[in-house]
Amino acid sequence: MAEITAGMVKELREKTDAPMMECKKALTEAAGDMAKAEEILRVKLGNKASKAAARVAAEGVVAISISADGKVGSILEINSETDFVAKNEEFQALAAAAAKLVSDANPADVATLSALPLGDGTVDSVRTALVGKIGENMTLRRFQRLEAKGALASYIHGGSKIGVLIDLVGGDEGLAKDVAMHIAASKPKALDASGVPGELLDTERRIAIEKAREAGKPEAMLEKIAEGTVQKYLKDVTLLGQVFVKAEDGKQTIEQLLKSRGASVANFVLFVVGEGIEKKVSDFAAEVAAQAAAAAQK
Repeated sequence: MAEITAGMVKELREKTDAPMMECKKALTEAAGDMAKAEEILRVKLGNKASKAAARVAAEGVVAISISADGKVGSILEINSETDFVAKNEEFQALAAAAAKLVSDANPADVATLSALPLGDGTVDSVRTALVGKIGENMTLRRFQRLEAKGALASYIHGGSKIGVLIDLVGGDEGLAKDVAMHIAASKPKALDASGVPGELLDTERRIAIEKAREAGKPEAMLEKIAEGTVQKYLKDVTLLGQVFVKAEDGKQTIEQLLKSRGASVANFVLFVVGEGIEKKVSDFAAEVAAQAAAAAQK
């Protein structure tokens, strides 16, 4: 049987906000499998168990560059250690310059982008010089480039912490901005059901079946219940299925909004700074205690 350490319990608690003992029980039941333990908690505790999943862990900014004709654009994330540096003008200038290079030069990956000429050197030499000047590490994390079928529009929110790049076919600038703002607020995982990974749907289906089974529902009804849950999940996580955040009746979906305006979304990209990056959280009291213990042993 896998050993369940305090660190594993702490990690699961930070991911789910579930009580410590529930985390330990779930890990024990899952034989130490973190993903399985999270599923078990969601079955027992519902969506509360995943409310911490959207917490970001690193600082930095999202930068967007769009060509004058609105046909080519890019979105880029660059990370720093602190929010203070993320607000630095030179740091933000590097982000903007790198994003424009992505649009203009279409690099294959971050390594290729880093080697492109910038100023008197390269993107990486400018970054390295800025690291030396400020004394804080900073990294180009990711980017995406779009060639529009319609026209590109963008939206930046929260001091450049959230960025959206959208390709809207038809409609107008106002509609593009409204949909981009909706994406920033509602954070869809995909445009429609075809873009949602199958493993996510399998997870939702398993959780629905286990919850229904624990609630005493007949076995013959489990698959039907699971399918209903999956369809509701798809409405929640796909852009076209989501209810428009500015809908006056609280019912109009993005798909309905677009149809009413003779428009469609060909593609979109959403970047949230630090999404998926774990940030080390120091325990000052523990550090002091450890230092005191070490000093006592000398």
